[in-house]
Amino acid sequence: MGCSAAVQCAITAILLVSTTVSSDDKSPIPADPSSLNTWFQDNVKPLASRKGTLDPALEAAEAKQRTIKVRRDGSGEFKTLKDAIKTFVVTFRGSPGNMPTLSFAGTAREYGTVYSATLEVEADYFVAANIIIKNSSPMPTGTLVGEQAVALNIVGDKAAFYNCRFLGFQDTLCDHRGRHLFKDCYIEGTVDYIFGNGKSLYLGTKLQVIADAKGNFITAHARNNEGEDSGFSFVHCKVEGTGSGAYLGRAWMSRPRVVFAYTTMSGVDLFSLENTSAMGRGANTAARAKSSKKLTDDQVAPFLSLGFIEGSKWLLPPPS
Repeated sequence: MGCSAAVQCAITAILLVSTTVSSDDKSPIPADPSSLNTWFQDNVKPLASRKGTLDPALEAAEAKQRTIKVRRDGSGEFKTLKDAIKTFVVTFRGSPGNMPTLSFAGTAREYGTVYSATLEVEADYFVAANIIIKNSSPMPTGTLVGEQAVALNIVGDKAAFYNCRFLGFQDTLCDHRGRHLFKDCYIEGTVDYIFGNGKSLYLGTKLQVIADAKGNFITAHARNNEGEDSGFSFVHCKVEGTGSGAYLGRAWMSRPRVVFAYTTMSGVDLFSLENTSAMGRGANTAARAKSSKKLTDDQVAPFLSLGFIEGSKWLLPPPS
């Protein structure tokens, strides 16, 4: 009996261990874009198989989750998002075939830059999927003060955006601070349209440059010293545009950090990446700023895994 009990206990222990899966922060993002989604699915498993490995606060919140339907026609629990959000909703999920739009026409002249945002997220563990977030203010003329108009201001830590569209012109997306994932998204703008001091991974996302001017800057990262653990990593993204030229980025603060890897660049002439580390194909590398550089494999490795945003402790698959 003692031997049988020992064997039974051992088998039980093995079975319990085998049903708990943790996300892998070390697995490198594959160079082949066709393998990206499979890699993501292999490394970001559902909650049910990862209990006990995620942040306790996240697991506690997921255990009490509730689905709230917001429909303008009154067939849901709320007619407006403003009413629904009072119940502390932390996940916005739209339909991929009929994506809802959040729109506002705020500008820096009226509210200040970051407070002009259509959506401001301060909560941790926020998730949005299949949502359009738009600042509908007109394109800046360049002659007025305060024409910046933010669509999203993300301040909370550990947030994920799946298949979302961010529409605007100057300062479209304020990646203010915290660790974030943007996967399969679309972001458009003219000047500094991805800016802030966040530490974010952009996967399979399209960056669209609009307006016909060489004064366009895609990124403006706000890292101020070498000790700050922040940066933007664009992996398997597409940089396209309708204008005659744009810069990959500029130095908003003294130590910005932006990496472009496995990224295609076409449809618009791309010039120097001001004070920013980068790699990519299709850009005009001869016109790069002297302070920019092409990274070695060892240098770029930390930017090419979920470990860049410590995703194993909080990142979950997109809601369905």
